[in-house]
Amino acid sequence: MKKHIIKYLHFALGCFIMALAINVFLVQHHFLSGGIAGLAMLIYYIAGFPMGVTSFLLNVPLFYMAYKFMSRKFLVDSLIGTALFSIFLDGTAFLSHTTYVTDPLLTCIAGGALEGIGAALVYRVDGSTGGVDILGFIAKKFYNIGISTTNFIFNAIVVTCALYFVGLEPVLYSLVLFFLCFKATNVAMVGFDYKKSVLIITQQPDTIRKLVISEVNRGITILKGAGGYTGKDKEILLVVVKIRQLGHLLKLIERVDPAAFVLVQDANDVFGRGFTQPDVYLPPAEGEKEKHA
Repeated sequence: MKKHIIKYLHFALGCFIMALAINVFLVQHHFLSGGIAGLAMLIYYIAGFPMGVTSFLLNVPLFYMAYKFMSRKFLVDSLIGTALFSIFLDGTAFLSHTTYVTDPLLTCIAGGALEGIGAALVYRVDGSTGGVDILGFIAKKFYNIGISTTNFIFNAIVVTCALYFVGLEPVLYSLVLFFLCFKATNVAMVGFDYKKSVLIITQQPDTIRKLVISEVNRGITILKGAGGYTGKDKEILLVVVKIRQLGHLLKLIERVDPAAFVLVQDANDVFGRGFTQPDVYLPPAEGEKEKHA
């Protein structure tokens, strides 16, 4: 029960922040948000219909599709998310009567960041505000079209219509806002404590393995592989480090084997000891105990 309360509090806070971003920053400059909210905003600019009510009504046929093709949990979460977002959107509409930031670029930055944070709060608890996500899931399920592709097509249609009704400049700023919102969502989801996964192919796997454990204080996994050209068996080392440890690791590898092949990749979600659990210092690797005695 407590988990559900916390989840829906996060849900409500995220919806409130997104509504706040729209009414405090976007509406005054005729900028657009993404998805169904963006279409509701365009209708508001053209006809003056309340954005929250319009957003909810536009979602009704999508709820029916979710009822037919998606899980009950997804439908319930979408209904709750859409209702909350619609209520907050119209409940904070009075804020749109004042222009708080006159510079369009600063408005994009502030509005995109705030909306992205709100979206991340919703996504972190596996929530949904309905809208184009429903179309995306159905397109993925039945036509193998990516969810992001469906979102892109829908937003492209809305933006194309907006060119006629609000003009080129607000649309261009809205595109900047889409990008900033996307980046802010990713940062809020992942956090600023970036991690990197590192694959190491080396002639000195045992030496590097011991040094990573003893000097970098990270666990390491040995993968079995083979050279594509030579066909010879190889040991491939996999290690995940925090961003501040990456430089130390790379210097260590270069010191031991300057010819090593190293692949560094972003690791967005890492769980386990040293990341989501407290750091625990690893004992010296086998063969290193005597050295540190």
